[in-house]
Amino acid sequence: MDRLYYKYSDFLKDKFSEKVYKLPISLPLTCPNRDGSLGRGGCIYCSEAGGSHENLEASLSIKDQLEKNKAYIGSRYGAKKFIAYFQSFTNTYLPLEDFINNIEEVRQVDDIVGISISTRPDCIGDEYLDYLAALKDDYLISLEYGLQSVNNRTLDKINRGHKLSDYIDGVLRTKKRGLRVCTHLILNLPWDSVDDAIEAANLVSILGVDEIKLHSLYIAQGTKMAKMYEQGQFVLRSKEDYVETVAKFLAYLDKDIAVQRLLSRVPAEESVFSNWGISWWKIQDEILAYMEKQGLYQGIYSKFKKF
Repeated sequence: MDRLYYKYSDFLKDKFSEKVYKLPISLPLTCPNRDGSLGRGGCIYCSEAGGSHENLEASLSIKDQLEKNKAYIGSRYGAKKFIAYFQSFTNTYLPLEDFINNIEEVRQVDDIVGISISTRPDCIGDEYLDYLAALKDDYLISLEYGLQSVNNRTLDKINRGHKLSDYIDGVLRTKKRGLRVCTHLILNLPWDSVDDAIEAANLVSILGVDEIKLHSLYIAQGTKMAKMYEQGQFVLRSKEDYVETVAKFLAYLDKDIAVQRLLSRVPAEESVFSNWGISWWKIQDEILAYMEKQGLYQGIYSKFKKF
């Protein structure tokens, strides 16, 4: 086997024949799980940063954020093409007119070849998808849905505010319009097991998801989860368990699904727990070494045809 897993960077290079980098965009948004609309009070792990810890200020215009990030990343990595990534919170949780205006501002920036939009699977209306579908001939459009777990009991534990069925519905409606789907999963939530990870790999493979972003659980300061952790309300899974879980997830994942990352990255000073106090790249090396030792590679156990 030439590759252990299908890297997203390889997918982009194959498609565009050169390096392509994502440029994060922060907006002054929230989500229906945080502002009281769902009466839930937010996911227990969500901090005030809303999932992004190193982005530019949301007070800057979309164009300014893109131009600043483009200048920095372009010069550092020699990139000339970019994907605009609406990253923080729920980027479809705003009026359709405002959503369209945000996308249209992106379209005024040169060298943008794709648009990725992070949102919740229960917070994407058909009219938003229809608008994006009209742009897919000009841009690589991807909806990034935070699922985190396929276990409904775990979703309740983390106060996610939606069920697995909401995710399936969102994916099917998105794929129906020919748009790409990226799914976010946390593979070491305390209430999940390796079997849950394998089931997640099976599900996204069946649904024909295009991209995966894996997260190792980190506990940000000031969150509900941090308080639970300090009170000993759950036991963290070990690094060795995470290594095995990622390896088995990839083994059951369809070989054509591009993998954006294998772990989370967060500044140590902003968390009470992150990657067992070890550099993310060292753990990534352990995952790959484990896969090689066990004779595993992406898709080796995949058996389901896409829906």
